[in-house]
Amino acid sequence: MHLLARNPAATYRRVELDARIEASGSADLTRICLEEALAALGQALIGLDRGLGAPREPLGRAQSIMVWLTQSVAPDHPLHSSLKQFYGGLAGQIGANILHPDRTVIERVLNDISDLLDAAR
Repeated sequence: MHLLARNPAATYRRVELDARIEASGSADLTRICLEEALAALGQALIGLDRGLGAPREPLGRAQSIMVWLTQSVAPDHPLHSSLKQFYGGLAGQIGANILHPDRTVIERVLNDISDLLDAAR
């Protein structure tokens, strides 16, 4: 319980995410993951704006989400290879920014994910 008390905002965010995942269907799961990646990239940019150093935790979370999406594309999906390449490329770009963040690259990845979400709606 002590761990939960140290960061209540993260705990609430995690509980909300778990509830959304439980209530979602498979099509919604991709959207939820993309939204979570966007949120993590947004947190990374806020950290950069505040001069807090390399925002490793949010960038690591965004990268993990994109890697999971890369591995989770259904083999029979008509855009299987394109989505794997897209998600994998974004995961690589995010990973390259974990130690030495480049705001321009992070913003570009954020915009790419945002465009994909807009197209899916």
